[in-house]
Amino acid sequence: MTANRPDPSGTRLGDLWRILPEEATATADGVLEIGGVAVTELAERFGTPLHVYDEQGLRRQIRRFVDGLQARWPDSEVLFASKSLPAVGMYRIAQEEGLSVDIAGGGELRLALAAGVDPARLHFHGNAKTDAELRMALDAGIDTIIVDNDDELDRLERLLERPQKLLLRVIPGVEAKTHASQATGGANSKFGLPIDQAERAIRRMQAHPLMRFEGVHLHIGSQILDETQFAEAVEKISTVGTFGTYDVGGGLGIAYTYDEVAPSVDDYLDAVVASAKAHLPAGARLMIEPGRSIVGRSGVTLYRTTTVKRTGRTFVAVDGGLADQMDIALTGQRYEAVLADRLLEPWTETVQLVGRQCESGDLLVDGAAMPPARVGDLVAMAATGAYAYTMSNNYNGALKPAIVFVADGVARLVARRETYDDLLATHAPALENALV
Repeated sequence: MTANRPDPSGTRLGDLWRILPEEATATADGVLEIGGVAVTELAERFGTPLHVYDEQGLRRQIRRFVDGLQARWPDSEVLFASKSLPAVGMYRIAQEEGLSVDIAGGGELRLALAAGVDPARLHFHGNAKTDAELRMALDAGIDTIIVDNDDELDRLERLLERPQKLLLRVIPGVEAKTHASQATGGANSKFGLPIDQAERAIRRMQAHPLMRFEGVHLHIGSQILDETQFAEAVEKISTVGTFGTYDVGGGLGIAYTYDEVAPSVDDYLDAVVASAKAHLPAGARLMIEPGRSIVGRSGVTLYRTTTVKRTGRTFVAVDGGLADQMDIALTGQRYEAVLADRLLEPWTETVQLVGRQCESGDLLVDGAAMPPARVGDLVAMAATGAYAYTMSNNYNGALKPAIVFVADGVARLVARRETYDDLLATHAPALENALV
């Protein structure tokens, strides 16, 4: 989408279009549109805070991964790392567009099944799976369990009643260039087994009559902007042995800010497949697990401005905060935000965009450029499609926002806004006891 993308003097709209959804445009009077629907209409209809997704751009990005990997390595599979957006509507799109699905827990399993995802396309991750979760997965008939440790093998020995495909997660020893909380492939990772222990676990699986050991899995981290690190990880995993399947994980990052640059899907796939051709058996199955890089750019979060204070610094406060953007507090991730109903006015102020939670750390954007804000303005935070909904919580009694998918001028509700009744529902025993 390139039409209606103005870049007037005094704004950074030219840079903003790179991180807003592919189907983002502006109306003649400067209102942001997603998928052909003005954000003013979306806010009026669905309220704020609101997670809005460009469905067309999202599906297009999925096809880049699925078709791109298939063209480069025919025996391949792309798994959606569903922790990035565990919503029934998203699981359904994954199923429709040919993605398999990576789940990590009983809740994600239930959501995927509710969306109609074929269990034969589900792959179960996690470093601390419980007996109950493993029973759920086995009863559902999921395709593969990615084993993390020896204790999990003990559980499977007790629980297995029929053959089950397994991969083993291995620590590749790659120190990813990302935030410490997002690095998962270094020597001290809590995930997987080091190579010497992995070799013993593999022999154990191969000797068991119901464990169908298929191959190995790795994951080096999240929000990685250097594609050469993925190639390095592929080379490292090849040293474990020759197997039928190699799942090299996900972690490809996206551009969150005006100045950040992320590898394209083609750059990423070229790096991974070139390394696979150099180091893996030609007949092996190659799997990848993108999540953030599928959904991140396609989503924006809309807020309504509630307070503007000029007290030496300018604070623009909105009706959401770290309760629906926890990733900022956890990883220090920088985002960009704009006044979504006043895009074309000169951006003459630099403000602290803050939320409503009772924490000084509830700072959504440190130094956001925008026109002088007013109460009632709409604010759009770009590139919030991954992990914002996932990590949403009830801090200060906040209600989890709704999710809307937009395409071709039509908006559809994918997840409704949480209500106060929802908030109270889990406290029913206390309420009942209080009335006795």
